[in-house]
Amino acid sequence: MGAAGVRDDRPGAAAVREAAAERAAAEAAAICADLIRFDTTNRGEGVAHPERPAAEHVAGLLDDAGAAPEIVESEPGRASVLARVPGTDPSAPAFLIHGHLDVVPADPSEWTVPPFSGEVRDGCVWGRGAVDMKGSLAMTLATVRRRLREGRRTRGDLVLAFLADEECTGDLGSRYVAREHRAYFEGCTEAISESGGFSVTAAGPAATRIYPIATGERGTAWMRLTARGTAGHGSKPAPDNAVAEIAHAVSRIASHEWPVRLTPGVRALLDGLADALGTTIDHDRLDAEAARLGGAGRLFAGTIRNSANPTRLDAGYKVNVVPGTASAEVDGRYLPGTGEEFLATIDRLLGPKVTREFINHERAPAADPAGATFAALAGALRAEDPLARPVPYVMSGGTDAKSFDAIGIKSFGFAPLLLEPGLDYFGMFHGVDERVPLDGLAFGTRVLDRFLDTR
Repeated sequence: MGAAGVRDDRPGAAAVREAAAERAAAEAAAICADLIRFDTTNRGEGVAHPERPAAEHVAGLLDDAGAAPEIVESEPGRASVLARVPGTDPSAPAFLIHGHLDVVPADPSEWTVPPFSGEVRDGCVWGRGAVDMKGSLAMTLATVRRRLREGRRTRGDLVLAFLADEECTGDLGSRYVAREHRAYFEGCTEAISESGGFSVTAAGPAATRIYPIATGERGTAWMRLTARGTAGHGSKPAPDNAVAEIAHAVSRIASHEWPVRLTPGVRALLDGLADALGTTIDHDRLDAEAARLGGAGRLFAGTIRNSANPTRLDAGYKVNVVPGTASAEVDGRYLPGTGEEFLATIDRLLGPKVTREFINHERAPAADPAGATFAALAGALRAEDPLARPVPYVMSGGTDAKSFDAIGIKSFGFAPLLLEPGLDYFGMFHGVDERVPLDGLAFGTRVLDRFLDTR
């Protein structure tokens, strides 16, 4: 490859490229295992293991490659790593790769291996964060280090952000850096991050691997509900009972059947799946179609409608005292363009005696599935896997993409992995025995390298 990413086709160049790719793959596996060994558990509500030790490790890897990283802290120990690698053309737009250092909790008693061991077993790196998302960070680091060793630069500046606090609200990570370190992101309009680019093996007229590339995600509406009534003795009539009011409201929300809302992103996914699988998908029976299509159906099962799941209840302090207040928390998610409809429905379900406030409220971001960046991402996948059928995809959950969308940067979910058909990738997000295949990491580093040649 030349300095601007032009592929070198001279005799022997292919062998040199292959050796470099193998070295990067081995680095990705080692970096992934090392990152897992840093316990960066984020329990939310201010209870977290500091990301600082992991951030220092990442910064050391970047500094060793000449990337001049900076560690920034939103609070003591809550650290993120930022770097901006100059490109070859100052007039070209910058491009961002972002990911998070923190992970959700893991109960060791439930795991086959200790969750922070980074153990390599059965061809996989095991541990909390292997999938979400230290494996992805490792692929990025290994790929960037390779390119810097070889003197290959992207046309525009390459911006790297390894962030704290994604597993809570991002207040101490992506929101903080987008607000307080905005200069790093100057000229960036697009980015890649987690939750896309992985393979889903699907039955069809021929062997086919679906690769969903995330072009959007549902918005977030985490809400605290509060009912107020009249406190009193538990033995007396209590017609104004706050506990009963909150229970009724939560029951109404939990039992509500949200209507199907086919956004442009989900329609594009359905069309792409139908074409790739050589089938038709009945838009009037999408729940049944999701079940029929198995792994491919899971790509849209959670994004054809809004949702609101009660997750916490809190009331009272003694069995014979009717409390004056009761509260609940609800995890609400809404599709792009449906935010007002979603909140209007919630208010109707709450009734007149229950109020709501936001714990976290972020709009639903969307990127362009018809643009040049999506085409380049898809092309990089096809170049490494002839069976690849990339399709646009809307995530049911949320990522740091929301914070960067707020400052005008559109993110694609793209952490490429080639997976065995029996590996439950979706189930490993926040699940037990999280692990990432070594072959998948090797595949991902090659795909990322190809994609960065287009920047």
